[in-house]
Amino acid sequence: MPYLRPDWHRVHQRVRACADAVDQAWRALNYLCAAQLYLQHAPPHHTLTPADVKESPQGHWGVSPPVNLALAHLSTLIAAPSEGEAVLVHGAGHAGPSALAHAYLTGALRGAGSGPVWSTDALNSLVGSFPEGRHGGEITALIPGIRYMGGQLGPALAVAQGMAMDAPHRLAIPLIGDGEAETGLTAAAWTAHRALPEGGEHGHVLPVVLLNGLRMGGPSLLASMPPHQVRSYFTGLGYTPLITDGSDLRTELDRALQLLRPLGSTGAPVLVLTAPKGHTGPASVKGRPLLGTPAMHKTPLSDPRSDPDEFRVLARWLASYHPAELFTHDGAPTRKVRTALPTKPSAPHPRSRTPMPDATRSPNTISEALTNRAAHGAFRLFSPDELRSNRLLPTGQGEPPPPWVAEILNEEICHAWLQGYTETGRHALLASYEAFAPINTSLLTQHLKHLRLTGEQPSVNYLITSLGWRNTYTHRNPGLVTSLLEIRDPRVRVYTPADPIRAARTLAHMLTDRGHVNVLIYDKYSSTTFPLEHALTEEATGAAVWTQGPQHAVTQLVLASVGDLCARQISAGQQALLEHDPKLVLRRVHVHDLSALGRAPHALSDNDFTHLFPAHAPVLIATPTYPGTVRNCLHERGPTDRFHIVGYREPTRPGTHGEQLAHSALTVEALRERARSMIEEYQGC
Repeated sequence: MPYLRPDWHRVHQRVRACADAVDQAWRALNYLCAAQLYLQHAPPHHTLTPADVKESPQGHWGVSPPVNLALAHLSTLIAAPSEGEAVLVHGAGHAGPSALAHAYLTGALRGAGSGPVWSTDALNSLVGSFPEGRHGGEITALIPGIRYMGGQLGPALAVAQGMAMDAPHRLAIPLIGDGEAETGLTAAAWTAHRALPEGGEHGHVLPVVLLNGLRMGGPSLLASMPPHQVRSYFTGLGYTPLITDGSDLRTELDRALQLLRPLGSTGAPVLVLTAPKGHTGPASVKGRPLLGTPAMHKTPLSDPRSDPDEFRVLARWLASYHPAELFTHDGAPTRKVRTALPTKPSAPHPRSRTPMPDATRSPNTISEALTNRAAHGAFRLFSPDELRSNRLLPTGQGEPPPPWVAEILNEEICHAWLQGYTETGRHALLASYEAFAPINTSLLTQHLKHLRLTGEQPSVNYLITSLGWRNTYTHRNPGLVTSLLEIRDPRVRVYTPADPIRAARTLAHMLTDRGHVNVLIYDKYSSTTFPLEHALTEEATGAAVWTQGPQHAVTQLVLASVGDLCARQISAGQQALLEHDPKLVLRRVHVHDLSALGRAPHALSDNDFTHLFPAHAPVLIATPTYPGTVRNCLHERGPTDRFHIVGYREPTRPGTHGEQLAHSALTVEALRERARSMIEEYQGC
């Protein structure tokens, strides 16, 4: 049954807390944030003493008050049952104290033991262990309720768009700080939704811009604009801006929820909150201004434990929240605070499990793998305007792409959409030119950190095509795979199938996979096919022996290929060698999963590795990556002196496909001569 799009304004009118409860919730959140930075334990009912203060205060205060103000107003909506799903996306940097405070007050943050959710010990543990406790000091998936942990500024708005895509029941609310608003990815995301057909079955996105005036070290660009220019800026982008200093946020939030438009539509609201940096914190200390200055970014008071003047300021600051009104003597938030910060029901919003394609029916082409997966729903293909160039879809010239395709000429937006889509339980694929995929290296690295903590969400899948061997001088860069393999993360898979059929089978697996970052390298011009008798072994172990000499004969040389282009070249080189000397004992190996060469839980076992590459034999490996990428994997196995690796070399000038192969010593003639010299060298040893 299709999901219904909730009337979020009506939902909020029914569940929202009274203004006094929201104010108390905001004060409770602010108190806990400041306490985490400064206190060894939280004494809301006792007089503060210098002994209560940490020796080295750490953490970020400046972004916490506006984030807390948003949390206090939105929490009832986020916890609203049954009608839909409201998801908060923390894009504002360094909001870890806020997320931890919110998780404690809602009862979601449980300790390692089986004690009560709220207690004096639990409250003291939250405060005293920050930022070195089990949850750390930044936003991570270890904090309950965190769907997206960021890690670098920029993606939050586009990730929220990916979460709302094809999900009419979902409202995604990204909190965007001044610093994030300056990034190119955020700037592109404001108009990116226009790449989606208006009126699609999408949910809503309500951006909240926390315009406190400063990025980390100085005035932010957006805050340098007067209010009428900020209004014109967002109006020009196609939004309806609602600007508030926070005093009327309740009213403006109601207006925003009334103005919501499905993703892909123009005129949707954006809330702009203009409270100053460090709002509700100390205005000054010893005559030095603090409020609204860069000093508020982290800990505005550097040593209140030892400095009496700073201690007096800290004591007044914490007392200004009247914590005794907000917490009971056993560390629990009061009932009024809990009405504004309710616990989200434990049962998730009901979703039917998406049926997967029949695994026994293997596709023969990339297009077939994509259309088979799309037919089962909950799937998106994202691409930076390159699908026809990469020959991935069966559509003819001038035909529109299928509705499950989203194209926008921005690799980072494509990744953020994919990330939001997969973080909400759906499967997706990003297809990109090899040369431009490295743009997303940092985003993928950050998402790997997220996967380590979240486990089995749908995999992040990349299809890398238009390889540098074929492309122009400016379109050559295989660096993404090198960067990912250098991380040595067992969740990374780099698939290098030998032909189109193997590539299609691999892609079909990726599109039902969970918990990995999968990269499939595929030449769009690939047409040579090889016998499939060893395909199951390749898929199961990561590599297979295709041919070998007579039984008990000593292998003189192992010829190994990585990827489809190199499979073709190495096979042709093998044939040329045997035509010249039919008595040569050659072992032919193909590496289907490049990440299996190193040492990882999924990698080749020692026995399988020795079977592929006998210890006495020299090995010639051809790879579409940089040669050093393969050598670094092999280094984990021990000495690599007997391995000679040829692969992509950066050209010194523009040249043809054939010239690039020659430059990289990957022509059939170059491979044959290298193989003959290796055989002669090892026979003479």
